Amino acid sequence: MRTLVSMSSEEMAAVRSLPAPRMARRAARRRPPAANPAAANALATAAGAGLALTVMLTLATQSFGALGGPGEALIFGGRITGMVAAYSMLVLVLLVARLPVIERAAGQDKLVAWHRKLGPWPLYLITAHGLLITLGYAAQARTGALAEFWTLLTTYPGVLAGTAGFALLITAGVASYRRVRRRMAYETWWSVHLYTYLALFLAFSHQTATGQPFVGHPTARAVWTAMWVAGAGLVLVYRVGLPVLRTLRHMPVVESVHADAPGVATVTVRGRALHRLPTAGGQFLQWRVLKPGLWWHAHPYSISSVPAAGRMQLTVKDLGDHSGTMARLAPGTRLAIEGPYGRFTQDARAGDAVALVGAGVGIAPIKSLLEDLPHGVDATVVLRGPSEDEIVLRDAIRRLCAERGARLHELAGSRREVRLDRRPLARLIPDLHDRDVYICGPHGFIEDVTAAAIGAGAAPERVHSERFDF
Repeated sequence: MRTLVSMSSEEMAAVRSLPAPRMARRAARRRPPAANPAAANALATAAGAGLALTVMLTLATQSFGALGGPGEALIFGGRITGMVAAYSMLVLVLLVARLPVIERAAGQDKLVAWHRKLGPWPLYLITAHGLLITLGYAAQARTGALAEFWTLLTTYPGVLAGTAGFALLITAGVASYRRVRRRMAYETWWSVHLYTYLALFLAFSHQTATGQPFVGHPTARAVWTAMWVAGAGLVLVYRVGLPVLRTLRHMPVVESVHADAPGVATVTVRGRALHRLPTAGGQFLQWRVLKPGLWWHAHPYSISSVPAAGRMQLTVKDLGDHSGTMARLAPGTRLAIEGPYGRFTQDARAGDAVALVGAGVGIAPIKSLLEDLPHGVDATVVLRGPSEDEIVLRDAIRRLCAERGARLHELAGSRREVRLDRRPLARLIPDLHDRDVYICGPHGFIEDVTAAAIGAGAAPERVHSERFDF
């Protein structure tokens, strides 16, 4: 069945007459700072300088006249690949350390994508490090590679720790491959990745205990240690300290939970001075449920209503595990928050006309984004669901559209019956080329609608989406 709804002025008036929701919409609140590309570029330059310093530390302690000796060239290659691998792992961790300057400039989805794309290279370098060092020492000792590896493992300080760290990194790397990741619960994937921090500590202790650039070179050791301590400090501040501080300041608790659509629930969260949490419509937070068995892992959920009058909302689809638990939380359950994050906000727009296209639970950030748009912005909203009853937040968005005079189109039916490719999208929004287009929903939906929007004339740089996978 195909259903296409475009609300008339009479329907708009009828929706305006509905009782207003309990949550106030426009309380004065703190907004997130604007993106600072210059600061992000400065950090990228600093990362490049750190790589150069890492190479220099290795070269400064190498006697190039000795490279002609048995195994020396192999050992040197092993040292430099080991140093670069360790530094690369530090950079990879900082990419997903929630540093505000980088997160606001690039967005969490891009940072995670970069992290995932670059992730295999340190593992390749560590593998090369181990092979080259083992072969180099075997050449010097005139023994076999396996025998030399056993000698290194059992007699050299730090080598066993470094090998254990490498095994942990391999485990995390395997868990990150798409096919493996799809078969893992988020909690399992998250637990495996926690061991990355242990792996980095073991790698650091191995390097400083046996690394040629550091043995007998206290200045080099101090510089390297300072780099790693600074990196660890940033992780602790932004992944632990700031979330704890914001949780203690705002004390979020569940006020109510109500079903919004089949398998979808909206959670209203009450907190202290929530309007001071720097949040924009379209963003998401990492949420922890402070109950036994649940407090130790966080999950990302978009807000479906911006903070106002001490309340905010998130809308969650029951996909099992944590999301199913969220839909069954009792009033008064305490929560912990990390964030907010994301660039799927009205600050990304280049003009005063937008098209908001959402499907499934991806309609939640569309709703909070619509809430957050200045009233002078011309908005057209397209919602999609398998049936009218399964269009998430349908009544709330109808009310918002009526209040601001936005055009609303509702598409109900299967993907085969109700297509949203280039021609249907152009019919719904004829002036798409003059609008910023925001798209949120399942991955396939985002990809299809992005291609359709660009095909219908939208400028690629004005098409905005954000992915929330792990």
